[in-house]
Amino acid sequence: MKAARLHAIDDFRIDKIEIPHPKGEEILVKVGACGICGSDIPRIFELGTSKQKYPLVIGHEFSGTVVAVGEKADQSLIGKRGAIFPCIPCRKCEMCLAGEYVMCEDYGYLGSRDDGGFAEYCLLPNAWHLVVSENENISDDAISMTEPCTVAQHAIRKGNVTAGQNVVIFGAGPIGIMAARWCKIFGAKPMLFDVVDEKVEFAIKRGEYVVNSVTNDVVETVKKFTGGRLADVVVEGTGVGSALGQCIEVCKSLGTIVLMGNPSRDTTITLKQHSMILRKELTLVGIWNSRYSDTPLNQWKCTVEMLDNGKMTVEDLITHRCTLEELPQLCKDIYERKITICKALYSSSK
Repeated sequence: MKAARLHAIDDFRIDKIEIPHPKGEEILVKVGACGICGSDIPRIFELGTSKQKYPLVIGHEFSGTVVAVGEKADQSLIGKRGAIFPCIPCRKCEMCLAGEYVMCEDYGYLGSRDDGGFAEYCLLPNAWHLVVSENENISDDAISMTEPCTVAQHAIRKGNVTAGQNVVIFGAGPIGIMAARWCKIFGAKPMLFDVVDEKVEFAIKRGEYVVNSVTNDVVETVKKFTGGRLADVVVEGTGVGSALGQCIEVCKSLGTIVLMGNPSRDTTITLKQHSMILRKELTLVGIWNSRYSDTPLNQWKCTVEMLDNGKMTVEDLITHRCTLEELPQLCKDIYERKITICKALYSSSK
C-alpha cells in the first residue's frame, strides 16, 4: 500500500509498504479520508513525532471501512464504516479507570505515536476505536471530521453552555465554526471573532455572525450583538495572548472562559485584564481533546449521530482535497502560507 510517512523533521514522503495483517482483536480499515490537523504541520516541519519514532504514518483525523479482522475479532464488523478514535489508552492508570482516556499516563496515538491515517489502510488495536456511522449516504470526508468536530463539542460542553446564552468564540477556523454550530444545537446564540478578513468572509457565507477583532472594538461589538450585555461563555480558540485578553474583556461577571486553542508562544495579558479575572470572578476552564467514555456521554458517538441525522454539517468547511501522492506538497504549501485553508484533507475518493 501507499503511505505518507514522516522519516525525520521536514522529510515527509510517500512510501510503498506492506498492508498490515490484523491479528487477535485487531481490525484493518481502508482509509476513506484523513484531515490535516493544525498540529500536523508543525509536527512535519518543526517538531517531529511525539516520541521521535521514525518512519511513522501520521494523520489522526480519519474515517475508514473495516476490510479485515483478527481471529478474535467480530467478523460481522467487516464492511462497517465510521470514524476512528485515535487515542490508545493503557486502560490501567487512574485517569483511564475514571474514563478520562485522553488523560492517560502512558498512551499510544494513531498518527503521532503509532501509524495513523495518511495511508491506504490503517491497523486498529480493536473495534473499540471504531465509531460506526449508520448513514450510508454520508461521505467519508464528512466522517473524517468527527475528531475536530468532537473537540468543538467538548469545548461547548465544558463551558456548560445552555439554551438562551450568548457565546463568543475567538477563532473562525473549522473548529471555531463547528463550535458555533454546536451552540445552535444546544439552543445558544454564538458569534465569532477572527483577525483574517478571508476567514471572516468564509464563515459569514456559511451562516455565522463573524467580526474582525482587529478593525472593530470587541467589547462594543459584543454588546451590540447581545443587546447591551457581555457574553455568558467565551471560547478562546486561537492560543494567542491578545485573544485571551479580549476574552476576559467581553466575558460577563461570573462568566466562563474555555481555553481551547493550543498556545504557540508565551501567553501574556495586561494588568487590567488580570484584575478583571478577579473582579468578575471569572471561571477559566482548560480542555484537552474530548471524552470517549460512554458515561455520562460518549461525545464521539454523539458527533457521529448528529452527522448521520444531519443536525451537524461539516462538509461545507472542506476547502482543499488531495490524493495521497499530493499530500506532502499540500502540507508544505500550508506551512509556507502559500494557500489559505479552512479544512484540508486527503480523500481516497479524489
